[in-house]
Amino acid sequence: MCSRYEAPTPERLHEEFGVELDAQEKLELWPGYAGPFLRKPRNVDPYDDAVLPFEAEVGVFGLLPFWADKKLARSTYNARSETASVKRSFKEAWKKAQHCIIPAVAIYEPDWRTGKAIPTRISRADGRLLGIAGLWEERKTAAGGRELSFSMLTVNADDHALMRNFHRPGHEKRMVVVLPQALYQDWLTAPAEISSEFMTQYPADRLVAYPQL
Repeated sequence: MCSRYEAPTPERLHEEFGVELDAQEKLELWPGYAGPFLRKPRNVDPYDDAVLPFEAEVGVFGLLPFWADKKLARSTYNARSETASVKRSFKEAWKKAQHCIIPAVAIYEPDWRTGKAIPTRISRADGRLLGIAGLWEERKTAAGGRELSFSMLTVNADDHALMRNFHRPGHEKRMVVVLPQALYQDWLTAPAEISSEFMTQYPADRLVAYPQL
């Protein structure tokens, strides 16, 4: 499960997605930190050809439903795709098809094959940003503002040539859902009934992993 990742700079985000965001305070993100995510544009004129296909927002890494304490982000940064539709923290976002893409330069996972946890940096082999499938939430704050949050969706990776190498021996292997670029728009606009169709493993030969010794 991914609890640490590297967010792109606003310049990199603009380069790959054409969106604008203010400076990112931190690039190395952990649950509870704020980071960028992309969702389909809302409240726009469908006849406006200038509308971008993505809307960039900043939210908390860790899904926060309206009823949740902010500490919940420490356990909702990843959502198991097999159970997201029924788990209390995720089911409303899944039901409403609140799909998003979390852009990442790289994710980090622990490699335990030597008996010690070795942090390993995983990125796309072609150098492009990872587009991770996620769910987003929005709620009102006590001050009357709004607070956005997001979670990365995951799938089983027991048989994945690369991702099966990470996490503790004897534990189920999981990986975040990295979307092919051709499916970005399809994911953002997909209804809840077909969300599960996007929950697939990204090919191992399109990823590279480097131990951080």
